[in-house]
Amino acid sequence: MFYGAMVWDPWLIVSQIICLQCLYYLTLGILMSILVGTRVSRMSLVYFFDYSTLTTSTVTGWCVIVAFLLSSLAGAGIMLHLVERAKKCLDFSATLYIIHFFICLVYGGWPSSITWWIVNGTCLGLMALLGEWLCIKREMREIPISRPRSNV
Repeated sequence: MFYGAMVWDPWLIVSQIICLQCLYYLTLGILMSILVGTRVSRMSLVYFFDYSTLTTSTVTGWCVIVAFLLSSLAGAGIMLHLVERAKKCLDFSATLYIIHFFICLVYGGWPSSITWWIVNGTCLGLMALLGEWLCIKREMREIPISRPRSNV
């Protein structure tokens, strides 16, 4: 599709949001299993959606924080391939973290930890800014034009 043609396709947008959310949680799950799974006896959804696990007072809490930060960086790369437009990166990042907020709200209650808000706000900023930067770099690449050989 050409970038100039703005077509309102709600099914495309919803499918992009679902794919981004699923790939984000898949990445987060892989990183959690590597960083946190080696430290705890049993992995559960608590480490994904309960605000009390995002703490700076334990090594496991720091591992959870690092997993969230690394998954936001991976999310920027996912957006590069899924969204492909710099001006949409903030929208998709904010949508991802708003959905994550509501899942956390249902799972563990209102996030009363300041660490949860700082980590998720930082992750949102990282994903949006890095995603925009990567998409801008892709959009600004030169378009190769093949020229016929001239006999000089």
